[in-house]
Amino acid sequence: MIASLVAATPLVAQRGQGGGGNYDPTTEMTLSGTVDQVVEVPGPSGGPGGLHLMVLSDGAMIEVHLGPATYVSSQGFAFAVGDEVTLTGSKVKVGEVDAVIAREVRKGDQALVLRDEQGFPRWAGRGRGPSS
Repeated sequence: MIASLVAATPLVAQRGQGGGGNYDPTTEMTLSGTVDQVVEVPGPSGGPGGLHLMVLSDGAMIEVHLGPATYVSSQGFAFAVGDEVTLTGSKVKVGEVDAVIAREVRKGDQALVLRDEQGFPRWAGRGRGPSS
């Protein structure tokens, strides 16, 4: 099923994971919407993949880059088509397309914190970025 979602979303497949170190706090925004697709994008050289959501917000489809799928699941989070989410993240260009690198995603009364306020990933090891 994941392969069919990637195939059905050629822009996601063409761009790969994207995002990551491109987080820019000056472009941070908050939006709400409905999950239209959950896409696990293969990692480089067959490594762990990234998790992206295609979110329908105010009539526009927005690609949201969360982070490693293994990190999201390790935090007890799962996303499904139809989930209502509110997210805060950095609006970036990936190729010619706008995307959002998520810092925090809220679903119901749960919050998944992915990055600190400067965009440093929570899954990265100590000593590899600013301290919290």
